[in-house]
Amino acid sequence: MINELYKGMLGGKSIIRELSEYATARGKEIGYENVFDYTLGNPSVPCAPEFTEELISMLQTENPVAIHGYSPSLGIESVRTAVAESLNKRFGMNYETKHIFMTSGAAGAIAHAVRCVSKPGDEILTFAPFFPEYHPYIDLTGAVLKVVPANTENFQINVEAFEEMLTDKVAAVLVNTPNNPSGIALTTETVKKMADIMRKKQEEYGHDIFLISDEPYREIVFKGADAPYVTKYYDNSISCYSFSKSLSLPGERIGYIAVNPKCTDADIIAVMCGQISRGTGHNCPASSIQLAVAKVLDKTSDLSVYETNMNLIYDELKKIGFTVVKPGGTFYIFPKALEEDANAFCMKAKKYDLILVPGDNFGCPGYFRMAYCIDTEKVLRSFPVLEKFVKEEYGLEF
Repeated sequence: MINELYKGMLGGKSIIRELSEYATARGKEIGYENVFDYTLGNPSVPCAPEFTEELISMLQTENPVAIHGYSPSLGIESVRTAVAESLNKRFGMNYETKHIFMTSGAAGAIAHAVRCVSKPGDEILTFAPFFPEYHPYIDLTGAVLKVVPANTENFQINVEAFEEMLTDKVAAVLVNTPNNPSGIALTTETVKKMADIMRKKQEEYGHDIFLISDEPYREIVFKGADAPYVTKYYDNSISCYSFSKSLSLPGERIGYIAVNPKCTDADIIAVMCGQISRGTGHNCPASSIQLAVAKVLDKTSDLSVYETNMNLIYDELKKIGFTVVKPGGTFYIFPKALEEDANAFCMKAKKYDLILVPGDNFGCPGYFRMAYCIDTEKVLRSFPVLEKFVKEEYGLEF
């Protein structure tokens, strides 16, 4: 008999993927250049040229048996060492090789981190708005995801609700900054408040509460944004990173876990991750990609187009009359819809071949997400369509 749990999940397909597939199909009908697809967070800039050069050189000059052989369970030691040294240099940390575990992107990192610090029945807190895939990441471990309601004024955390929900059932807090879908980076002040509350609750309950920091957009931070390295402010923290956005390598599925050296059992968490891999079939990312990434840890793709697009879209949305908080990073913006039902709003937009994602699955009904990792030329061409949409459907004048 097949597993009924996963069979049941077939009816809960990602709304982001559904809308993206619709945009692709519509593009075959009218030309994709005429579909203003703001659905999928797929990096739109080429991967960093330094990565390509390193990979080509390695494939041409290195021993094929070595570069294509099995990676150790925790990742290639030289790569883990290089990651630790890079983080120490950039953020003033004291990581050692033993604190790094190589993963299949940030998703793989979160999957391991949650299993390391929780058991079935424990609660994991996250903050709305949040990436919808956190539900399968967490729920399928046997832990339970609980969502702290959003602070829609500025999309920093809802401090009062967080403190109330941080009960003795909570094993970990999962935070994403800069955030998908809001684009907001938690400020140093916010991170300090969150850490203070967590330390107080740890002492009150007499058990560890871990902070899992999901950081795939760490390098996409805009001018003037306060975006601290979260791990510096809380000892029991685990950083989950992906090179998908910084190097524009989403298809290579490469990232890592970095365990704060001050964390409880810091010296064995990466080893525990290796044991978790035995049960999940993770078995480490590709050796060649690990080796190439290790050569370009402090490089990024040219990410400047994202800030250019953000400023253009933010200014346009404000001109039209949308309520929107200006992003501090990522390639997402999260405006308030022009009616209470964001699903209805996005359905109306589809008639204009303007494909937007409603915010309900992100834990914020009444809002919608735009992923602006597209060509600036297409962003600009979408504005007359957006203006026509809001004029005809909502009677706005501007």
